[in-house]
Amino acid sequence: MVTAAQPLLPTPASPSAAGTRHPRAAAVRHLGPNWYASVMGTAIVATAGAGLPGGLPGLRTVCAAVWALSAVLLVTLLGARALHWTHHRDQARAHLLDPAVAPFYGCLSMALLAVGGATLLVGQDWIGTHTAVLLDAVLFSAGTVVGLGAALAVPYLMVVRHRIRPDQASPVWLLPLVAPMVSAALGPLLVPHLPAGQPRETLLLGCFAMFGLSLLAIFVMLPVIFARLLTAGPLPLVLTPTLFLVLGPLGQSTTAVGKFADFAPGVVPAPYDQGFATLAVLYGVPVLGFALLWLGLAAALVVRARRRGMRFAMTWWAFTFPVGTCVTGAEGLARHTGLVAFDWLAIALYGLLVAAWCVAAVRTARGLVSGELLATPK
Repeated sequence: MVTAAQPLLPTPASPSAAGTRHPRAAAVRHLGPNWYASVMGTAIVATAGAGLPGGLPGLRTVCAAVWALSAVLLVTLLGARALHWTHHRDQARAHLLDPAVAPFYGCLSMALLAVGGATLLVGQDWIGTHTAVLLDAVLFSAGTVVGLGAALAVPYLMVVRHRIRPDQASPVWLLPLVAPMVSAALGPLLVPHLPAGQPRETLLLGCFAMFGLSLLAIFVMLPVIFARLLTAGPLPLVLTPTLFLVLGPLGQSTTAVGKFADFAPGVVPAPYDQGFATLAVLYGVPVLGFALLWLGLAAALVVRARRRGMRFAMTWWAFTFPVGTCVTGAEGLARHTGLVAFDWLAIALYGLLVAAWCVAAVRTARGLVSGELLATPK
């Protein structure tokens, strides 16, 4: 079992790793795929902020700046992970064969998708619509392929290679399964930029298929995770923040059905186009309600863990992206119901998101400067 996507016991350095002459390569030996969560958590601040009601002066400019930061983080991490795979293949293979680390490969997909979606929503203010569409199309395509691959490969490895005890069930297992849901929620943004007719309908219904793929897989996994909590007690302190990951599929699926309803008219034949609007409300309201229940439970367990000495780890980034999906889900419900209550809910959740991002970002920067976050696990 690992914590924060790093083994509890140090992995012996291979001859190739120990003998590498590339100082940057040596620094990234223990850089796991969980680091992509920082990209996701940053990009969602921009995406969620762009949809808030009220038009706060300067907010869109701030969101565009946050998008630019997420893009820089993505490029930096892609380069660092390339070094990791090139110079530390033994460690990369160990990550794939570790049931607590392998699910984090879903974060690569979601990082690509999150930055792509933010590019089209707010990045176009700085780089123009045409460039934003092209960049989003590339990131969406790559993220979707990686996400579908992770949704298949990681469960396969869990079945045939990993040896898992019932008490090791973790919300981290949701990560590769929720990646196609992120594609489903962000893909509709590209629909208006495709030729009318078959291309638009194909993309929208393809996203709807990924919605179903992800949703059914998550419905299978969630009872396993909840049963583990009831039968084995709270998660280890460092893993407690991962309880917030359950909010991801709930908020993202609510966001997805809202996007289907936004873009279905004129794309999907009647009466199915109106059916999406009905689904957005009849599905979104109860699911977001359950998300708020889980938010309360997860927050209570985090407070308990903090009182018992929970320290900062990269798992704290779980406080960001999942909450951000609930913000975008509430924004969608506000559009389709006209209820001011959902506007206020979105604003309140966004305040929580920004606070969580600030804490996670500052603590991560401090850990990088000190070298603690990239040190050999003890």
